[in-house]
Amino acid sequence: MKIIVDAMGGDWAPEVVISGAIKAAQEYKINIELVGIPNQIEPFLLKYKYPKDYISIYPASEVIQMSEPAALSIRKKRESSISVGLNLIKERKADAFFSAGNTGAVVCAATLILGMLPRVERPGIAINVPTLKGSSLIIDVGANINPKPLHLLQYGLMADAYFCHILNKPRPSIGLLNIGEEASKGTGFAKEAHHLLSESHLNFAGNIEGKDLFSGKCDIIISDGFVGNIALKVSESLAETLYAFFHRHLKSNLLGMIGAAFLSVSLSRLKKQIDYSEYGGALLLGVNGVVIIGHGRSDASAVKNAICRAKEEVEYRVNERIIETIRGG
Repeated sequence: MKIIVDAMGGDWAPEVVISGAIKAAQEYKINIELVGIPNQIEPFLLKYKYPKDYISIYPASEVIQMSEPAALSIRKKRESSISVGLNLIKERKADAFFSAGNTGAVVCAATLILGMLPRVERPGIAINVPTLKGSSLIIDVGANINPKPLHLLQYGLMADAYFCHILNKPRPSIGLLNIGEEASKGTGFAKEAHHLLSESHLNFAGNIEGKDLFSGKCDIIISDGFVGNIALKVSESLAETLYAFFHRHLKSNLLGMIGAAFLSVSLSRLKKQIDYSEYGGALLLGVNGVVIIGHGRSDASAVKNAICRAKEEVEYRVNERIIETIRGG
C-alpha cells in the first residue's frame, strides 16, 4: 500500500507533516510518498532516523497557500503538491491521498481530477465527533455550501455505507440538522431534504437540533456544508475554551492547584477525547478515490492518525461499499 502525503499542506508544513508521516511509516509499515518541493523536504528528513524503504519524495514545484481561492489556484497552479498528489491517485500509482492544506483546493482538485463515484453528484466532508454515547459522523462540514436536497440524501447513503461496513454498525440512525425537530420546521430546502430522507430505506430519525450534536441521539448527522462547517468550528472553539477556563480556575488558588494534581489523569483523558488530532482527518466522501483532509493546525500526531485513517479506508474498500449502497438506494 502507498499513501500520498501533501508535504506542503498545513500551518506548520513541511516539518510536522514529515514528522507525522515518519511516525506512520514506522508504526503501520506502509509506503508513504511525500509530495512537494524537494529542497524544502530533504533538510527535515535529514533530522530524523526513518525507514528509507518506506519514505520517498515525489517532486511538485508549486504550493497552494491557505489564503488562496480554491478554484482559481487549482487552474493556475497545475504543478501544486495537491494537484500532483491527486494525479498520482488518478493514475493508480498510489492508494490514498492526505493533505492538511487548503480544504477548498483539495475538494476542488479531487472533484476535477478524480471525478465522482457513480450516481453521486457532489462530494461531502465527513468527520467523526465524540458524543455521550461514543461518536457520531457529521456530513457535510464544508465541501458543498449550496447543495440540493438530493445531495443531502446522497450524503446519508454514503455515511450509512461507512457506518455499516467500516464501523460495523448496521442500520445507523440518521438525523437532519435543523432549527426544530418537527418535519414542518426549516427552509423549503430543509423540508425537501427531510422528505427525501424519509422516503429512502435509511434509518431516518427526523430532524435534530444543534443541542443534539454531541448527545449521541443519532449516529449520522446530515447538514449542508455551510451550517456544518460553522457548527464544527464553534464546537472546536467551545471545547478549547472550556478546557482553558477549567485550567484557569483550577490554578486560581491553592485548593484548586491541589485538586488539579489529583485530576491530572482525568484531565488528560478529557483532552484526548475532545482533541481533533485523535480522530485523524476528515473523509472526503463521493470522489473516485480515497482522500483524507486534515485540520490546518494538524500536528505530527494528527498527521499520523490521518494516515492511519487513509490506510483503513483502503483496506475496508470504502468506495466500493458506497457504490453498492448508492445503487441499492
